[in-house]
Amino acid sequence: MLFCRYKRGTSVLDEERNNNVDERRIGIISKSIGVPPYEFDIKDIRKYPKTKEEEAEILTALQQNEFLSNILLQEKRLQTCIDCMYKQHVDANEIIIQEGGMGSHVYISCEGSYEVIIGTETVAAFNDVRVFGELAILYSVKRHATIKAVEDGLVWVLDGHTFKTLVIKSAMEEQEEMVSFLRNVPELNTAPIEKLYQVVNIFKLEFFKSNTEIIKQCELGDKFYIIRAGTVTVEQDNEKIRELSRGRYFGEVALLKDDFRETTIRANPPGVECLTLARNEFIEHFGDLEEFVRLKNVPWTALEKLEEFPDLHLNEFDVLQTLGVGAYGRVQLIQHLRQKNLVFALKYFHAAEIKKPAVQQQLLNERNLQTSCNSPFIARMYRSFVTSKYIYFLLEVGLGGDLWSLIHTQQLKRFDEMSAKFYAGCVLEGIGYLHSRGILYRDLKPENIIVHHTGYIKLTDFGFAKKADSKEKTFTFVGTAEYVAPEIILNKGYDKGVDYWAFGVLIYELLVGRTPFKTNDSSHLSTYKLILKGIENVVVPDYVSSTAKSIIRKLCTQSPSDRLGCQRTGIQAIKKHLWFGSLDWNKLVNQKLKPPFKPHLRNNVDTKYFDPSFPDDLREPVDCFEDWLKEFD
Repeated sequence: MLFCRYKRGTSVLDEERNNNVDERRIGIISKSIGVPPYEFDIKDIRKYPKTKEEEAEILTALQQNEFLSNILLQEKRLQTCIDCMYKQHVDANEIIIQEGGMGSHVYISCEGSYEVIIGTETVAAFNDVRVFGELAILYSVKRHATIKAVEDGLVWVLDGHTFKTLVIKSAMEEQEEMVSFLRNVPELNTAPIEKLYQVVNIFKLEFFKSNTEIIKQCELGDKFYIIRAGTVTVEQDNEKIRELSRGRYFGEVALLKDDFRETTIRANPPGVECLTLARNEFIEHFGDLEEFVRLKNVPWTALEKLEEFPDLHLNEFDVLQTLGVGAYGRVQLIQHLRQKNLVFALKYFHAAEIKKPAVQQQLLNERNLQTSCNSPFIARMYRSFVTSKYIYFLLEVGLGGDLWSLIHTQQLKRFDEMSAKFYAGCVLEGIGYLHSRGILYRDLKPENIIVHHTGYIKLTDFGFAKKADSKEKTFTFVGTAEYVAPEIILNKGYDKGVDYWAFGVLIYELLVGRTPFKTNDSSHLSTYKLILKGIENVVVPDYVSSTAKSIIRKLCTQSPSDRLGCQRTGIQAIKKHLWFGSLDWNKLVNQKLKPPFKPHLRNNVDTKYFDPSFPDDLREPVDCFEDWLKEFD
């Protein structure tokens, strides 16, 4: 939320804006589903009966939609989507979607004709069966066009909130089911339960057609299988021994050693779906099996408030300049009236304007997580204050502005390779610190990285960060469109791998001056489509080195379990990549390396790297005495 020159913005709830080259990008966070998924009963969701013809009509529309066809790949998701849609009559001239309004429903035109209007201009019309408003399946979205019925018609409607709740509940049930399968495998069932949750994340789902020989007697094998659906026949010397069904497993010895198969396993009609795990993938993540079952789960570092300057009071400070303005508050540079060396960034909010419980929780979460961090690569939040009118965060200031502004002041609007390595190294140290404490950052981008007066950089703005335990996956759609990982878009549940994906995107932006998935689509739909197509479809400029291309591609792999940083050695695997070969990590950690840029400051209150044109805050503060404010005292 510390803004410098160029157009300004900040991460807010449920807002988007056009992300042109010279404009800051806004983060998105979906609304909470309201009920923890594990407490949610799918039977509470209403399903609407349909004829086979109606189901086929909806299915065709969903499959023909390029975006939703990726989101709804699984047959179970498709059927859930179809079951929960209901038919709605629309009158001639009725506005179905209003430009600028917030929407949480997806529609499929069934009968009638419709106009697409932007501003006052009709830009398109249609009368076929098609999906519109599809982003609502991810989060409540600001509509970018008006859809109006030209004549009486019918549409199918899906509540995005309902669908997402069902998907999350289903994903959590599948995770529990897979852990239950693993607890029945003798080679694995003595491992800590937290480790079994981690194993679940690296299984692949494979389908074998009827009569396929999944494994063959006397052949060398290195893969373990659990039956998810269907049955298999076990044969030895061409004779049937038995059948195995859902939840049973085979090939488990392959996790221990190269295994000459003693039997043939054949898929029965109509085919079988298996969870599979290759031994080399297991070793990459956990080491050998004997070590894995002995390994104790290392608890995350406990979080505690590290509040400093407990004796300071706000009336002891002089407000010098506004550094930035966001949707809910602003940031000011303040200096102690007597101790002139005490200079801070003061981030404040009008308490009475924070009415949404989700935003209240977001602010409290930001305070709790950032005050618990003490790293040279993370901006300190020293403490918070609260009055009947305001909430205040006392922050470390970065007088060099932020990394986004620094990129845009470069002659080529990008960094040379050595500068990019330095900044990427600082970011990686910050991410590693957070992950060691069980914190997912979830909104990595240059706008959230401040430039310290030393020239080193620090992560800031913890509004989207989250504390997660070692077995937990989270499902909230959160982040900045160009930086979100595919598993966030696909509603698959995610963990720290999303930060490593974003780190790959950041390296690309440092070297190229834009992200690999940038589009001019203000709805971000085109951006999400590019992300789902993958980094391998991105044409990287020739001036980017082969080692840089390599680390970007390894960080931005579609499968989180294959992503660099997600294996057993964590960020060490990233640090040891050839692209970082010339970076002295010890000198970086001890801040002994010369930074590529050091701010030229006249004094400790020089704000030359910030926009001086912010207007004063003239709003009359209203008193607020709600109980939630006590948490900030």
